[in-house]
Amino acid sequence: MTIKRIEVGARMSKAVVHGNTVYLAGQVADVAKDGTVPEQTKEILGIIDALLAAAGSDKTKILSANIWLADMGTFSQMNSEWDKWVPAGHTPARATVEAKLAAPNYKVEIAVIAAI
Repeated sequence: MTIKRIEVGARMSKAVVHGNTVYLAGQVADVAKDGTVPEQTKEILGIIDALLAAAGSDKTKILSANIWLADMGTFSQMNSEWDKWVPAGHTPARATVEAKLAAPNYKVEIAVIAAI
């Protein structure tokens, strides 16, 4: 079985396809890196859309999502964007935790696994 890597970097690929599954690395905001939780979440979800498309998938095929928040007090702010983005009837298994993220300006990080 082949392995396809998408947006390969020195330390990680942004996505890896193996068989009929695509694994996305944790995604953080770039343009909105100093923005609010909703702004960062919206940008990250757009990045996820693009990576899933590059892998031949889409958000209706997400199997699981892991979300890390720098402050759990912003859970509802993140969900305000998530709820607009995830299609009804296609909600994945999901976990959300509070964690110290890689840089202080990151407020949200999201990783997903999806079928193809």
